[in-house]
Amino acid sequence: METDRTIAEALAARLAAWGVERLFGVPGGGSLRLIEAAARLGVPFVLARTETAAVLMAAATGEITGRPGAAVVGVGPGLASAANGMAYAALDRAPVALIADALDDAERGRTAHQALDQPALMAPLTKGCVRLDGGSAVDEAVDEAMAAALTPPRGPVLIEAPGADAARLARRGGAPLSPPRPAPARALDAAGCAALLRRARRPALVVGLDVRGGEAAQAVRRFARRLGAPVLTTYKAKGAVADSDPLHAGLYTGAEAETPVLRQADLIVQIGLDPVEVQPRPRRYDAPVLDVGEAAGRLHHARPQAASVGPIAEAVAPLAEAASPSEWRAEEIAALRREMRAALASPQGGPVTPQELVEAVRRAAPEDARAAVDAGAHMVAATVFYPARRPGDMLISNGLSTMGFALPAAIAAAFAEPGRRAVAFTGDGGLAMCAGELATAAEHGLPVVVAAFNDSALSLIDVKQRALGHPPRGVRTGRVDFARIAEGMGCAGFRVEEAGALAPALAAAFAMPGPSVVDVRVDASGYPAQIEALRGRRKADEKEPHG
Repeated sequence: METDRTIAEALAARLAAWGVERLFGVPGGGSLRLIEAAARLGVPFVLARTETAAVLMAAATGEITGRPGAAVVGVGPGLASAANGMAYAALDRAPVALIADALDDAERGRTAHQALDQPALMAPLTKGCVRLDGGSAVDEAVDEAMAAALTPPRGPVLIEAPGADAARLARRGGAPLSPPRPAPARALDAAGCAALLRRARRPALVVGLDVRGGEAAQAVRRFARRLGAPVLTTYKAKGAVADSDPLHAGLYTGAEAETPVLRQADLIVQIGLDPVEVQPRPRRYDAPVLDVGEAAGRLHHARPQAASVGPIAEAVAPLAEAASPSEWRAEEIAALRREMRAALASPQGGPVTPQELVEAVRRAAPEDARAAVDAGAHMVAATVFYPARRPGDMLISNGLSTMGFALPAAIAAAFAEPGRRAVAFTGDGGLAMCAGELATAAEHGLPVVVAAFNDSALSLIDVKQRALGHPPRGVRTGRVDFARIAEGMGCAGFRVEEAGALAPALAAAFAMPGPSVVDVRVDASGYPAQIEALRGRRKADEKEPHG
C-alpha cells in the first residue's frame, strides 16, 4: 500500500524513476526538502558555484546518458542566473529539468520581493513548465515535463516547486507514465529517397547531432560502409563515425572547409543534421539533398528533395537496403581528409601553437579521455586535431556557442563516468567566466584536466574586429595566472611558457588523481588563417556569423 508522501518526496522519487542520478545546483531555502528527499533515495546533490554552470552540468549529463539531467536553483535571482544554461540546453538539444523554488500563492499576494514571472522568463527557452503545489498530482506533472524534455528535438523544461508547499502531502493521481517511446520512422517520400540513392554515383553523408546515440551511430556507420562514401560530421556529431575511419572526411559547419568534398558530390545525405548547427551562410552546392531527421517540421538551410522522419537507426535501415556502392575511391577520401586538416593546421610560431597544445594533450591523455571544448578561436584546433572514436567523445556548445561551457561539461562527464578522464579545452576568457567551478572539481576529486589556451585576448572576437579594420578595443586582457588560481581552488596547477615544458606539464597533470589546470601561453597569430579556412572570407555585405 502506498504511504503518504510530501511533494518534495514525490518529486524526488519521480526524478529517480526517470533515471536522474544526481542534482546539480545552487540551492535556495525552498529546495532544501527536495535535496534531503533525493539524498535518501541515493540521488546526491552537487553544489555548483553558479546556476549557469549547474545547468550546463545537467545538460551535459543529459547528452551523455540520454536521460534528463536535473538542476536545482533558488527563486528569483537563482532562476534568472540559470538562463544561459537553459539557452544552451534549448539550442544544443539537451534534455534538462530545471527545478526552481517559487513563491507560493499567499506569498505572491503580499510581496514583490524576488517576485518574477518565472515561467514567462523561461518561456522562450523551455519546452514546457509545470508547477507543483498543493493541487498538483506530482507524478503526472513530472512525467509530462520529462516526456517533453526527451521528445525530439530534445530540450529543457521548468518545474516550479514552491518551498512553502514542499512539506505538504502530495495529491495522489493515476498511474505514472512510462518514458516515451519514439515514434516509428516515417518516410515522407519513400520512393523519392530510394530514387535519389539509386541515381547517385558520388553521394556524401553529412551527420549531425541527432546521431549522438550508439544505436544511431552504428546504423550510420553501416550505411556509410554500404555506400563507400565520404562522411562529414558536425561538431556535435564527432565520433558518430570515428575520426580514424577511412570514410571520415572531416568536419561540416555549413561554411568553407567542407567545400572540396561536397562540390564533388551528386547527392548530399543529411542524417540527424539540425539547422542550429550550421553557419548562416548561403548554400553553395547544386547537388540534391536527402534528409533524415528525428523531428518533423524542422527548418532547413537547404530544401530536401526527399525526407524521412523518425528514430535515426530505423530511418537509415531502408536507405541502406536501397543503396549501392558509390564510385568514390578510398584514396580520394583520404586525400580530401588530408587537405582539410592541412588547411586548418596552425602555422608554426611561438611559444606554443594551438595545434601543438591539442596534439600534446592527445599524446598525454588516456585513449578513452572525453573532451569538452569551449567556444572561441581555439575550438578549430581542438575539434580538428583531438580524435573522437565514439559518439559523445567530444562535448561542445555549437547551437548556442557559449563561452564558459567546457569546464562544467567536463565536470559532468567525470561524474557520469567515474574513472574516465575528462579534458576541458578552454580559452582564458571562457575559463575566467567559470573558474569557480575548479573548486567544484577539487571538492569531489574529479579526474579533470583543463588545458587553457592563454593568449590574453578574446581571440575569436579579436579576429573579427581586425577583419573589420578596427583597432583592438575591449578584446585584449592582461595575463591571468590560472595555474595559481587552480592551486588556490584546490587543484594542481602547471604554467607553460614554451614548447619544451608542455609535455612534462601534461604528463604531471594526467598523473594527478584529481583535477589540474595546465595554463599554456599560446601563439594566437595563426587564428585568422584558421578561421578563414574554416568559414571562408567574409564579404563586405555578408552577415557576420556568431561563435
